[in-house]
This record gives sequence, C-alpha cells and structure tokens, in this order.
Amino acid sequence: MKLRVATFNIENLSSRWKFAEVSRAEVAAAMSLAEFAQPKDREIAERSMGLTVEDDKRQMTALAIAETRADIIALQEVDSLRVLEAFFANYVHRLADIRYGHFKLIAGNDRRGIDVAFAARRNLAAADSVTAKSYREATFADLGVYEQELAEFGIKPNDRLFNRDCLVVTVPVHGTSLSLFICHLKSMSNGKGGDGRAATRVLRRAEARGVRRIIEEQFGSGFRDAPWIIAGDLNDYRLRLRRAGTIEDASPSGIDVLFDKFAFNPVDSLPEHERWTHYHRAWSVEEERIMEEHVQLDYLLVSPALKERVRDVSIIRRGLPYRVPLDPRDTDRSIPTLASKGDRYPRVGWDRPKASDHCPVVIEIDLHTR
Repeated sequence: MKLRVATFNIENLSSRWKFAEVSRAEVAAAMSLAEFAQPKDREIAERSMGLTVEDDKRQMTALAIAETRADIIALQEVDSLRVLEAFFANYVHRLADIRYGHFKLIAGNDRRGIDVAFAARRNLAAADSVTAKSYREATFADLGVYEQELAEFGIKPNDRLFNRDCLVVTVPVHGTSLSLFICHLKSMSNGKGGDGRAATRVLRRAEARGVRRIIEEQFGSGFRDAPWIIAGDLNDYRLRLRRAGTIEDASPSGIDVLFDKFAFNPVDSLPEHERWTHYHRAWSVEEERIMEEHVQLDYLLVSPALKERVRDVSIIRRGLPYRVPLDPRDTDRSIPTLASKGDRYPRVGWDRPKASDHCPVVIEIDLHTR
C-alpha cells in the first residue's frame, strides 16, 4: 500500500489576532501607520484587519495542503482543535480532493498556545481507531536527558522537557500500524541577539534526545524494525545553502542525535540545492551586512524499516512569498528578477500574503501490510 505523509508548519493558525499583548506581524505593520482617538476603535480595526489578512493567508495554506495530496499530515502552530477543524472544513475541503478527519490536538507547553496537530484521510482508518498520546508533562529527568548546561537557562531536572510537545499518533493501516512522533522543537531565538542557534542548541538537543528515548521505550530493541516517523519543525539544520548555492556544513546541530544510526532523512536523496524548507534573510551585526540562508527545518525522519520503502520525496514551495529565491544558486536577487519568478499560487505577495514561512515536506511510502 502506498501512503503519502506530509508535515507542514502552517504559521500561527489562530483564532486570536494577538498573542498576549503582542500583535501578529501581518497586522502590526499597517496598524503602526494608523491613529485612533479611542483604544476601543483601534481594537475593532485591528480585529477586522486580522480577519481579512487571515482569510487571504489561509486560502494559500489550504492550497499547499491540497497540493501535498497527503493521506496523513502533521501540522505545527495550531491554536486549538476547534480552529483546526474549522480550517479544514471551510478552507481545505473547498480546495482538496481528499476529505480529512481523525483530527488530533492536545494543548502543549507553548506560551503562545500554538500546538502540534494531526489529520488523516477520513477513510484511511475506522472511526476512533487513531490514538494520540501527549508527552507535554514529561520532564528532563523522566526521559534521562538532563545535562548541566541546561542549568544556565535556570532549568531543573524536574522541569518539563518539551517547549511544545511530542505528540505520538498511531494509525492502523490495512493490517499494520504507523506511529508518528510529531514535534516542534525550541526555536533558534533566545531573545538576546547574537547567535541564537548556538545559544539554544542544548535545549533542542535535549528535546531530540527525549524523542529518541520515547521511540526506544515504545518499541524496545525492535525499534529498527518498526514503522515510525518523526515529523515536524525541528528548528535546526545540518547544512546551509548560502547565496549562489554555496553549501556549508552546519555541524554541530541540536538534532544530530536523531541521525546517529537511528532515523533517516529522505530529503537527503534530493539534489543539495533543493534540500531546504525555510529561507532566512537578516542584517548581521557581526558581518555588518545582510546575510541569507536556505535551510531545512522541517522533517519527516523515517525508521530504518521504512528507509528503503520511500518512493517519492517532494517539498512544496508555491506558497512562499516572492521575496524568497526559489533556487539558491541564482545570484540575481534583484526585485525585478524575484518578482518575475511566477511559480506561486494566485495572489501570493512580495512578503505577504503567503501560505506560511515554511514549506510542506511530503514523502510517499510503500508500506508493509499483512
């Protein structure tokens, strides 16, 4: 049986137009130009603008999901189960040929309330046969991953390990079962400037070690023979593509432990210039110039049992804004050139609207069945 599996960070699918007191970026820019006599008037305008921007964006997010043609999809940055179901009913199902159900979301540890989630083709499995288990309560000590470097962050052994969660979803499929370990690891931002990736690496390393320990405990010594996938935004990379397609080794990475004779990355089968799911461009204080990189942050890491069963790998980039160079090897980054690269969904903008700042990753597996 061939099964299509996808992961996608859909960037703040939320019923809120604010996270705490912080406006979402899509709304904040335009609101900075406006003046209001009363705070209430500002709030009404901000809410109205937020709904309009959200509608534009979610049409494109839904297009990206429809293009995956996924039987199973792991999602990141979802506000609630209600919002997830409403999004699929009112956006995805108006565009996609597949009808989804089996929705799973358990509130995790993220301060913004953005969680990992799961959806699958309705007729893939019987109702109530898909199970989900959250590890949001698991501590560093529970999974044996505490190390002294964590004390610098004020972290103690009995603190919760996962910044969001590791949501384990098991899907029965035609006489066998597939387990997904859905994650969204600690971001590379530490709020202090400088090299946030290096500063926060120890946190992602602990989370990655925790995911590995969960898998080893679930399957025991037979973990290599079991069908499982680590899916999600792991917020780290092992190589970076610089301007003109220059490839740099990016070791060490906080997720190295997941690759050490453990799981395999199907994206490694693609040409090196195509192994990216996220583009970052920012001013570097150290370099005193704009720096940019294409990197892989989003993964479907398969078990050894599934490594030779992967038949197809694709990364969907039509929902990215026009400012993103689709080919890292292209040295012409001028606005006229980038604006003329038309392989985008209708109405995608220079910076927004867009489907997300991440790309869906899709693999097709020839799954063993009995």
